[in-house]
Amino acid sequence: VHVVESGGGLVQPGRSLRLSCTAFGFKFSEHPMTWLRHSPGKRESVASFSLNGNAYYADSVRGRFTLSRDNTKNMVILQMNNLKVEDTATYQCNVPDVANNLFGKGTQVTVSS
Repeated sequence: VHVVESGGGLVQPGRSLRLSCTAFGFKFSEHPMTWLRHSPGKRESVASFSLNGNAYYADSVRGRFTLSRDNTKNMVILQMNNLKVEDTATYQCNVPDVANNLFGKGTQVTVSS
């Protein structure tokens, strides 16, 4: 079982990116998950799906980031709009109740003018 993140890249402030986390070996829709982001000296949980499907967002991204599921592709999508320089980080997918706390390798998002 594993998860793979994709969709990162270099964008200018104010632009958008769409990250995806694709699950392999398990049915993603049956599990809670979290998007984490890592930058030098900081780790933050930015968005989560609970087991009942409710979405939660960090204050720093609420109103700009949106979680969704594409169950046909066994995927969770993080739509990131109005990106800011401070959103620069490695974004990582975490599924805590699979494989003793499953993490992907992450995808880099860089927001710079």
